[in-house]
Amino acid sequence: MNRIRLLVLNAALGPLDYRVPEGVHVEPGSVVVAPLGPRTVTGIVWDEGRLPGAEIDASKLRSIREVVDVPPLSQPLRRLIEWTADYYCAALASVARMVLSSGGALGGPTTMTEYRLSGGDAEGRLTAQRKRALEKLGGEQGTIRELAKIADVSDGVLRGMVGAGQIEPVTVAIDRPYPPADADHHQPVLSPDQMTVAQELVSAVEARKFAPFLLDGVTGSGKTETYFEPIAEAIRMGRQVLVLLPEIALTENFLTRFEQRFGTPPVQWHSSLKSTERRRAWRAIAEGPDGGGAQVIVGARSALFLPYANLGLIVVDEAHEISFKQDDGVRYNARDVSVMRARFEEIPVILASATPALESLHMANNGTYKKLVLPSRFGGAQLPEIKLVDLTIEKPAAGQWLSAPLIDGIKARLAAGEQSLLFLNRRGYAPLTLCRNCGHRFQCPNCSAWLVEHRLSARLACHHCGLETKPPETCPDCGEADCLVACGPGVERIADEVAELFPEARIAVATSDTLGSPERAAEFIAQAEAKAIDVIVGTQLVTKGFHFPELTLVGVVDADLGLEGGDLRAAERTYQQVAQVAGRAGRGAKPGEVLLQTRHPDAPVIAALADGDRDAFYAAETEARKDAGAPPFGRWAAIILSSEDEREARQAAARLGDNRPAHDDLYILGPAPAPLALLRNRYRYRFLVNARRSANLQSVLRDWVSAQSFPPGVRVAVDIDPYSFV
Repeated sequence: MNRIRLLVLNAALGPLDYRVPEGVHVEPGSVVVAPLGPRTVTGIVWDEGRLPGAEIDASKLRSIREVVDVPPLSQPLRRLIEWTADYYCAALASVARMVLSSGGALGGPTTMTEYRLSGGDAEGRLTAQRKRALEKLGGEQGTIRELAKIADVSDGVLRGMVGAGQIEPVTVAIDRPYPPADADHHQPVLSPDQMTVAQELVSAVEARKFAPFLLDGVTGSGKTETYFEPIAEAIRMGRQVLVLLPEIALTENFLTRFEQRFGTPPVQWHSSLKSTERRRAWRAIAEGPDGGGAQVIVGARSALFLPYANLGLIVVDEAHEISFKQDDGVRYNARDVSVMRARFEEIPVILASATPALESLHMANNGTYKKLVLPSRFGGAQLPEIKLVDLTIEKPAAGQWLSAPLIDGIKARLAAGEQSLLFLNRRGYAPLTLCRNCGHRFQCPNCSAWLVEHRLSARLACHHCGLETKPPETCPDCGEADCLVACGPGVERIADEVAELFPEARIAVATSDTLGSPERAAEFIAQAEAKAIDVIVGTQLVTKGFHFPELTLVGVVDADLGLEGGDLRAAERTYQQVAQVAGRAGRGAKPGEVLLQTRHPDAPVIAALADGDRDAFYAAETEARKDAGAPPFGRWAAIILSSEDEREARQAAARLGDNRPAHDDLYILGPAPAPLALLRNRYRYRFLVNARRSANLQSVLRDWVSAQSFPPGVRVAVDIDPYSFV
């Protein structure tokens, strides 16, 4: 190839043509550095004829500077980039940027300097900040910037500690090999149901063909141990495996189980990795299992776009989870893109869940996916008994949120030395703080949302833009002191109530605030397994992945909470969430009990949960979706326009609405202010599009949006298959 077309990592530029110097070898997928004016850009050599653009005279072409020393991106990965960009109405460059997400992997030295505590005597030379750094860093090792973030101090503080000998430099090899996993390290004992399912999955890995599976197993049925068997087969075949998890907090629990089975941890990929760890993982993944490369990769949704050298299996655990849908940038759903990657790679993909998404069940029922069922818990454990507590009858005491039956249940578990879990999907202490004197409500200045009080960290926080501020001593509106009132419960308030009722109980609050890193999650798991915790109070973070044999009571503080608001999947999400948290009870030899506090015991989803009749709920929800033309029978899409100028956003939305396409297969609602009308200082207007399956939805949306011109301050985002409607 002496003439190439590059996909550069800048969506505004479009594809660019370059010349290849004599003697330089490139091929489709090669990553190269090319000149652009006085600077250089990184690009990917694309297949001839697959990127649009006018033919440029050869005499005007500039030569590329260098070919980056990484394996070329494979043809299946390039097709995945094209499909993702087309399906989700995103720029090709934006998708490609996710593949090359580790800039450090594309070059640079193979060793670097990191820092760690020297272990020497630091007494007498400690400022308050240095002392805090020593307390927080412990066994951590990393760059100055990474350690400063962990210790919550400035870079200058740590550099001063280096000069004082309190922190020492260490030279590390960045690309050192990973220890190999042993497929036969530990052979588990599987139940007959597990063996049947595992054998079918192993056969699919051996066949090296595209095969999508829905692994539908009740909570505690041993889905993880079952899909470990096809992972083991892929390792024996010298192929790579990708396991996607929805939450970083689940990673440590999974790593422990994986290491017990295969003798070494898998390679990790998530946002908490240091830059050197990301480089090492990226290059090991691109090089493949041979010579110390990556065999099994466990990661968040972004791991889906890594350049695997020899992928043999994809597993999506807790495949129903909404955190697999990205809500900014390229708005893709990792569950669906996983299936497409498996199709392009011609490998099996396993979607594992105890409460599958209705769309996944529909695909299984029509034969697109093969459904494999684990109908009972492993080892003879029984599913917990679920009871409703009608809060209109069993009213909690004034100022409290726990009913008498739930309090009695906790008391009985404490007496028996067993554990309880209280679930409320609301972080912080209270969702709203107001002044009892003048009624002033604390609202985020950047978003149309209330500030949430967090008493554990003594702050008011916005859960949308991340703003944090200290609670004032007086009302900012009327100046009154000691007048602020917390309205409604969050998990911290429930924990306080438990502490007041049971002073002797050991209580742990489990949320993304308290378990924000794998290390914190590991510490929480260890304490729970050691029975050092009596009562866990948590959000959706505790609904999945955790196995505590002594946990015999689950109390859902507000089972109706998820049914509020404008979520078009509210009933399905509520069922999934409550069923998952209920599944934490009675996973060992002791029977479990679940108490659902509700004010609407006759609501179909609440009744289905109480009856344990999942099939009836899904059947009713399927009929309702069919009548409404909702997924999986129809399609949804959203168009969000935003600007820092409210008038500019409103006018742009109105102009787009005036030019809406006339299409028999589309029903377009809007424009209307988004439920979260102000987000991060940007005013937002939304369209919601409902389309029949026969409509070429993406083509219609692209033509509609691209035909309009928008002011520079207006951003337009298209969200295909949206999960968030705020």
